[in-house]
Amino acid sequence: MKSILQRGFTTAEFEMRATKAQQMMREKEVDAIVLTTEPNVRYFSGFHTQFWHSPTRPWFLILPAEGKPIAVIPEIGASGMAGTWVEDIRTWASPCPEDDGISIVASVLNSLPSRFGRVGATLGIESHLRMPVNNYLQLTKLVTKEFVDVSLAIHELRQVKSAAEIEKTREICRITNVGFDKIASYAKVGMTEREICKQFGIDMLMEGADECPYIIAGSGLDGYDSIIMGPTDRVIEEGDVLIIDTGAVRDGYFSDFDRNWAFGHASEQTKAAYRATYEATTAGFEAARPGNTTSDIYNAMWKVLEANGALGNDVGRLGHGLGMELTERPSNTATDNTVLKPGMVMTLEPGMVYAPGKSMVHEENIVITENGAEWLSRRAAPELPIID
Repeated sequence: MKSILQRGFTTAEFEMRATKAQQMMREKEVDAIVLTTEPNVRYFSGFHTQFWHSPTRPWFLILPAEGKPIAVIPEIGASGMAGTWVEDIRTWASPCPEDDGISIVASVLNSLPSRFGRVGATLGIESHLRMPVNNYLQLTKLVTKEFVDVSLAIHELRQVKSAAEIEKTREICRITNVGFDKIASYAKVGMTEREICKQFGIDMLMEGADECPYIIAGSGLDGYDSIIMGPTDRVIEEGDVLIIDTGAVRDGYFSDFDRNWAFGHASEQTKAAYRATYEATTAGFEAARPGNTTSDIYNAMWKVLEANGALGNDVGRLGHGLGMELTERPSNTATDNTVLKPGMVMTLEPGMVYAPGKSMVHEENIVITENGAEWLSRRAAPELPIID
């Protein structure tokens, strides 16, 4: 069943996002925010293009203290931006290394009312500028306002998803489940990781995914030792365990979960590790309630893993935020302590090293609701699937 979910968002959605951001700006005492990364520009404008894959040109979206955003973009994007709710679009002929939009951005910022004398930019945690550092330094000299970091505040705004955003995530999770469901029908001993993942990606595209930019695979005799590499040309053999983790995209929103299979047979130790990560996911789901924290989720899951003999966890966290990016803040760690709110879309990703050189990782996608959590991905089987 191909997706029929409506694409894009209403103007009311973008007005709501801008209003929330402008309230935050008053609290942070900034007169404007300069946005330069694809997710942030898209979040506040609706400008959705694959052209961001080209690193040549910078793009700027300025959100003033009142009113709609102002786009300062290369002229090649003018017609695309005109299709969004943004009306004030200023362009230049880019690439132009001697002045790639910097003077226009400075002019806009200097022309805005200066109540606080400060401009926000994403300078901090899990953020970047996507513009040459020298250009940013030049901008700070041309603008008669102080630049301050608002990265965490922007993350917090985007953490709580609207109903429309949640539906987009729910749909790409459905599509991803369809792809995973088909693997057992064609994957077999003698195929390579790459061959299996290629068919998996095709199935998701046929079901309605726009792209499948993240498909990893790891395999090995009765276990695997990596969850971020591959797929490779390694041939699947009898007794292997295979993990595939994917981030597929539809209409700009990601899924992010994995599945595991054994071929022919698996040891009781490996089956037990799978069962432990499944049970840990249950514990994490039960802890994922409004008012609890990401650290509560972590502790609930790690308690199960530790009780089942985990030798460690080399991933560094047991899940994270999810949305327009494959991974978003916050992180499920022992010290993150982000308070959970309804509308937050998260991954539960318990993982454990259960023997030297062997890991087991299990991942699902959920959304925090008023009363607890809801599964967005359809849960994996409670016992390790074995493909004969």
